[in-house]
Amino acid sequence: MTPMKEDYLKIIFELGGTKNKISNKQIALSLNVAAGSVTEMVSKLVKEGLASHTPYAGISLTDEGIELAEQLVRRHRLWEVFLFGKLKYKLADVHDDAEILEHTTSDRLMDHLDRFLDYPTHCPHGGVIPSADGRYEEDSHTVLADIADGQSVVVERFIDNHDLLTYLDDLKLKIGEELTIIEHTPFEGPVKIRLHKTEQEINVSFKAAHYIFVK
Repeated sequence: MTPMKEDYLKIIFELGGTKNKISNKQIALSLNVAAGSVTEMVSKLVKEGLASHTPYAGISLTDEGIELAEQLVRRHRLWEVFLFGKLKYKLADVHDDAEILEHTTSDRLMDHLDRFLDYPTHCPHGGVIPSADGRYEEDSHTVLADIADGQSVVVERFIDNHDLLTYLDDLKLKIGEELTIIEHTPFEGPVKIRLHKTEQEINVSFKAAHYIFVK
């Protein structure tokens, strides 16, 4: 399986494709690829029995696709924990090297790494890490953009995208942050929020607000 195909499985998993239908647009924005490329790859995944596609509804993973995605996500996120926690990488920089390492890691090394890290359940950007036997608590799939004005939430995770993580680092928005939605500005403008800890008001771009998951 090619690394690109594996990236598609991981992002569909990350966006909630184990239970929900994910749109081509969501995948394209998350991976920074053209819509045509997504259509082509989704067709390949469907033919291989790893995904199912319903016209005008979206894409989800089959049981076989979920099992494979869980293995890939586990490898990738354990390396992210190591790079971020032990080697002090910046959060936005862990993805690329974790991507390289996951493709060269044996099951034995993965089990030793898991034990060395004391069996972490979440990666640095908040995503779940499946255990060796496939157990994990389901992520939240509620995004900041869908929260009504005046409602308070806690930031649970971010999509694993370098540009997004760099942007959020500049905003000083972190996992576990409590915040209140002040206003969704019109015409796909930014979402204005207030951070409880500092009482600071900041604007989160319309696009970014669709890749910040809250509870």
